[in-house]
Amino acid sequence: MSGLSGYRGPSAKILTEAGASIGDVLEVQTGGESVTGTLVPRYEHNDDSHIVIKLKNGYNVGISVEKVSKVVRVAKGEAPKFVTPEKVASKGLPRVSILGTGGTIASRVDYRTGAVSPATTAEELYSLFPELSGIASITPEIVLSVYSENLEPKHWETIAKRVSEVVAEGVSGIILTMGTDTMGYTAAALSFALRGLPVPLFIVGSQRSSDRPSSDAFLNLIGAATMAVQADFAGVYVVMHADSSDERLAVHLGTRVRKNHTSARDAFESMGVEPVGYWSRQGIQVTEREAPPPRGEAEGFAAMPNFDPRVALVKFYPSMPDGYLGAILGSGLRGVVFEGTGLGHINSKNIDQVKKFVNGGGVVCMTSQCLWGRVDMNVYDTGRDLLKAGVVPLEDMLPETALAKLMWALANCKSADETRAVMQENLAGEITPRSVQRR
Repeated sequence: MSGLSGYRGPSAKILTEAGASIGDVLEVQTGGESVTGTLVPRYEHNDDSHIVIKLKNGYNVGISVEKVSKVVRVAKGEAPKFVTPEKVASKGLPRVSILGTGGTIASRVDYRTGAVSPATTAEELYSLFPELSGIASITPEIVLSVYSENLEPKHWETIAKRVSEVVAEGVSGIILTMGTDTMGYTAAALSFALRGLPVPLFIVGSQRSSDRPSSDAFLNLIGAATMAVQADFAGVYVVMHADSSDERLAVHLGTRVRKNHTSARDAFESMGVEPVGYWSRQGIQVTEREAPPPRGEAEGFAAMPNFDPRVALVKFYPSMPDGYLGAILGSGLRGVVFEGTGLGHINSKNIDQVKKFVNGGGVVCMTSQCLWGRVDMNVYDTGRDLLKAGVVPLEDMLPETALAKLMWALANCKSADETRAVMQENLAGEITPRSVQRR
C-alpha cells in the first residue's frame, strides 16, 4: 500500500511535505514531545485533521495536526505482502466450498500497517484457521467483493448461480462469508432462489474483525465448516454466536433471522421461532421444532436465481405525506411491502392510492412493524378496507424476508395474481403455522 489513502486537507498537506507514504515509519513532533510509529491508512470519511500512526506495542494513536510541529520520515515502508504457507494435506476429507463476498472474517491483517487482504487459497485459510485442515478439504473463492450494505438483487443472482454450480461439483456443504449488515436480506433471498438445495449453505460473518483479540470470526467459521461436513440437514442458514461467550453458535433459518444489535456477538436472533439448532464443540443440537429438510442428491437441483428489484419496503408512520407515498407508488415499481402498524394498518387516507396501484397491476403486501405476532387485517375497518383494495396479508413474515420474496416472486411468476398467491404460500419456512410467545 502506498500514497496517503484516506488522508486529505491539512493532514495530507503535512504528510506530503514530509514525503511520507502509508507504511513509512514517522517521527511526529508535537511541541517538546515526539511519537514514532508506522503511518496507517484512514477510512475515506474520517476527518482530515488527524494523523494516525501505529506504535511498536501495536496500538494506534491519533495526533491532531494543530499540535504537530514537524514530521520526519525515519524509514521508508514496504508494501505489505503475505507469504503463501506450505500446502497442507487434506486428502480424503469431505469437500467444503467457501464463497467470499466481502467482510473481514477470512482476511489476513498486516499488523504493521493495518492493511487487510483476503485469504484466497486453502493454504492461506489453513494458516489463519489451522483447525480447518482437520475438518475438510477447503476450496475458497472470492465471488464478490462488496460491502454488505452495497449488496443488491443482482448480487444475490450471482451468488445463487455460483452456489448452483458448486453443488454440481459434489461438495458436502457451502459456507458463504459476508458482512453482517444485510445478512438477513441475503439469507432470505437465497432461501427462495435455492429452494430444494441438497446440501447445507451456512452464511457466516464476524461482528468484530479478525485483527481483534475479541473477534468472533474463528468460532463462526470453524463451526460452520464442521456442520457443512457433519450436519444431516440441508437448506440456507445463518450461523453466528448464540451468546457473548465463545462456546456456542446458533443456527438460524434463513427466512426467520434478523440482526437485532449493531455490534454484539449475539446480534442475530431467530424471530417468531426457535433457532433450528446450536453448535458447540460437543456437537450439533437440533431444537424441538419442525425438522429441517434432509440432505439430498445434487442431480435435479436447479436454482431459480432471478430477482426483480422494482420493489419497495415502506415503513408507515404517522403523518406520512400523501405525496411521499404517491411518489413511491408512481416511480415504476411493480411491488410494495408495507411495514404497517399493529395488525397491519396504514392511514385510511392512503387506501385510494394503494387501490390505484393494485388496479394498475402492482402487488402490495402487508407485514407488521411489531417484532412478535402476526398480521390480521380482518379485525378493524382499516384492515378490511385494505384487503378490499387488494393488499395481501403476510401472516408473521418478516418485512426483510417479504421484500426479498416479492422481488423473487415477481421475477418468477407469470402474473400479478400468481405472485399474490405465491406470496401467501409457505415456501421456505417464512410463515409459521402459529405465533409463539415472545421471550
